[in-house]
This record gives sequence, C-alpha cells and structure tokens, in this order.
Amino acid sequence: MATAKKAPAKTAAAAKTAAPAKKRTPNAAFMKALTPSPALAAVVGATPLPRTEIISKLWVYIKAHNLQDAANKRMINADAKLKEVFGKPQVSMFEMAGLIGKHVK
Repeated sequence: MATAKKAPAKTAAAAKTAAPAKKRTPNAAFMKALTPSPALAAVVGATPLPRTEIISKLWVYIKAHNLQDAANKRMINADAKLKEVFGKPQVSMFEMAGLIGKHVK
C-alpha cells in the first residue's frame, strides 16, 4: 500500500509574513461620549467624554492630589470629591472603573 507524501508544514515565521496584520478597530462602545453625574463632573469636568477619557482624567486627578496609597499603589484613597463618586474611603484601581459606571449616562 502506497502512502501519500504530506506537504511540508509552514513555519510560524512564514505564516506571519504571508498575511499582513489587520489593524485593530476600537470598540464603538468605548468611544461613545457619556455625560458624567454632578459628583463625577466635579473631578473630570461636565462635558461628555468617552469612558476611556474619564478614566484617564481620574488618574490625572489622583496623581495630582497624591491619592495613591503609599504602601500599596493599587489602592486609591478617596478625598471628599472622590468619596462621593466611589462611596467608600478606599478602592482598588481595578474596581474603580466599575464604580464609575454608576456615574455616567
């Protein structure tokens, strides 16, 4: 019984050069301008902004007011303005985005 020869397998490098990489398109949900609540507007401004810009402006505020915990940089200590937004005196940087969702429309 004769066996058919298999075609040589393409290497990973050859596969990468054969097809050009597609540019990644941003998700439209992240780019939609959202209106911040009055409590959040006190920190980031009242103009409608995309969610990504709101988070960026929050980080600018946090760093300008030195609100990151000195011992654990992942924790954010809320001042009076941020306590209205977060609802508690300290939050982790990972839960911050979830808490912002309640303050945008």
